[in-house]
Amino acid sequence: QPLGVGQAVALGPDQSHYLFSVMRLGLNAEVALFNGRDGEWRGVIEQALKRCGIARCTDQTRPQIVPPDLWLLFAPIKKARTDFIVEKAVEMGAARILPVQTRFTNERIREDKLRAHAVEAAEQCEATYVPPVEDLIPLDKLLATWNPTRRILWADEGLQGRAALLQAAPGPWAILIGPEGGFSPEERTKLRALPCVNPISLGPRILRADTAAVAALTLWQTTLGDWV
Repeated sequence: QPLGVGQAVALGPDQSHYLFSVMRLGLNAEVALFNGRDGEWRGVIEQALKRCGIARCTDQTRPQIVPPDLWLLFAPIKKARTDFIVEKAVEMGAARILPVQTRFTNERIREDKLRAHAVEAAEQCEATYVPPVEDLIPLDKLLATWNPTRRILWADEGLQGRAALLQAAPGPWAILIGPEGGFSPEERTKLRALPCVNPISLGPRILRADTAAVAALTLWQTTLGDWV
């Protein structure tokens, strides 16, 4: 819904339950509203019912903050750890989250649940942007249509050693994290053949996939992202 001075914002059942039953807010309470486009706005509760409500925008409290053009590609792992990856990707400023099916990916996901986790993570870290969580796509299919102008930072578990210092030009990037069993030999060969792929080491120890995602996001953000 659009946000602006005087704009009424309808609250759905989940939002109403959280605000009015869990948080115990009522009429005239103030809440922070964001939609990913118009920044953050102060809203005042004008209607507080069990399954619906209305908040009216009064003034903008923060401008829209758009993350850098960084995508996270990851192979789903066990549910709690997949949820962790999505949550941390939002907190750390990924602009798009793409689950990929690899040869050794054994876990199933519910994209609607992951999208809900992304919204919750944005609320928790006071972000004004929620990265879209795309439907699961086979890695081969994704690479077949990949735009080579977007470079891929591949956390290659076969490159154990000192963590790499990322020395590359700014621009559109993606980080690729593999499954718990690693990439298959065929996938590794295909990735190494792509000019847009930058294999890097994340240190002398093999990291769990969820840890590797956080490490790679940190490396990129502190070198090319909005942490610099």
